[in-house]
Amino acid sequence: MFTGLIQSVGVLHRLEPRGGDVRLSLDVGTLSLAGVALGDSIAVNGVCLTAVMLTERGFAADVSRETLNLTTLGALKPGARVNLEKALTLSTPLGGHLVSGHVDGVGTLLERQDDARSWRLRIQAPDELARYIAHKGSICVDGISLTVNRVEGAVFELNIVPHTLEQTTIGDYRPGTRVNLEVDLIARYLERLLLGDQAAASPPTGSRLTRQFLAEHGFFGQ
Repeated sequence: MFTGLIQSVGVLHRLEPRGGDVRLSLDVGTLSLAGVALGDSIAVNGVCLTAVMLTERGFAADVSRETLNLTTLGALKPGARVNLEKALTLSTPLGGHLVSGHVDGVGTLLERQDDARSWRLRIQAPDELARYIAHKGSICVDGISLTVNRVEGAVFELNIVPHTLEQTTIGDYRPGTRVNLEVDLIARYLERLLLGDQAAASPPTGSRLTRQFLAEHGFFGQ
């Protein structure tokens, strides 16, 4: 588990194809690897990866075909900057929100506007994730815990303060940039709990958590 608070911006040193998947070698920048052991988890742009090799300046991790297909990692080039966070411990302040490092989909930046010293971003999420994105709810973008300011269908808006711009890769974003998205973990579990016994009969794609379903179970007034 992670918090979505980025601890360092690293750099991709090498991307090595290996029998259909790849091995990433990364320089971790200012991230301390003290206490990190082989097999430990580190989030790279919001993707939970396992350290299979450690060096003085970084680590290497294998990325499966599944992860390459569902995230932006396979499109990275040597020299690309990435957001890094070590797995949280029981003593870690939970300043962001609970993040699993399991990417739900890839979004696209539609628009970037200056707003005083901040930026406002509009991001298009995959349609199937729209039901999990709520006004003033949490979302993880490339591993960064952020608050949703506005939602219009599958498009949501974020306000990025100067500190976040300086300490993450968001300052590199331009319209068309593809980003890893992880929706609020609680929303996913809530959906399954509300479905109750119907969850076992649900299709593998889509959701039965509709407005009609919620109305039938007393979530809307008469």
